[in-house]
Formats: sequence, structure tokens, C-alpha cells
Amino acid sequence: MGMTLGERVRATVAALMQITGETQADLAAALGVSQTQLSRRQSGSAAWSLDDCDTLAAHYGLDVLDLLAGPTRACELLPAARRRRPVTGRKATGVAAGKEAAR
Repeated sequence: MGMTLGERVRATVAALMQITGETQADLAAALGVSQTQLSRRQSGSAAWSLDDCDTLAAHYGLDVLDLLAGPTRACELLPAARRRRPVTGRKATGVAAGKEAAR
């Protein structure tokens, strides 16, 4: 059996938070709820409402149906301006530096 709609919304929110670099506190502030309320929704002890889904979709610049379609669709359609910028100009350290030096 596939994911329930609630599980799909939680997975989508987690993926969008990851790709945008948002914390629960950041998203809670944007949605006008407490971090505790957001945490309860993400853990499944409270449900995301349809109004919440509309607000989430607007926050991420998505159509609500794309949000409900799941994490893959939502992340694919997330506007580029909402994506976390990669950190550049950092010196590689540890194992990564060794691999780079070996090239």
C-alpha cells in the first residue's frame, strides 16, 4: 500500500524544507504558527488541514495539487529562486580533500 495523503504531505514538507534550507522555526514563522505546532504536524500527531496545504503551496510558489502529488513533483516544480544556493569557495577538507588532491 502507498503512502496516505497525510504521510505524503509530511514527506513533501520535509523535502521542501531540505531543498530550501528552511528550519521548522523558519517555516512556522512563514505560516503563522508556532514551531511546536509545525513539529506536531510533521510528526503526525496533528494533521495538516486543507487550508494549511493552500498556505504551504503559496509559500513555496507551487500549485496545491503539485504539493499534494508528493515530494518528487513538488521539488521538481519548486521555483529556482526558492532553492538553497550551494555554498561555493570553501576549501575541501578531510576525505574530500584527499580525493581532490589525488585527481
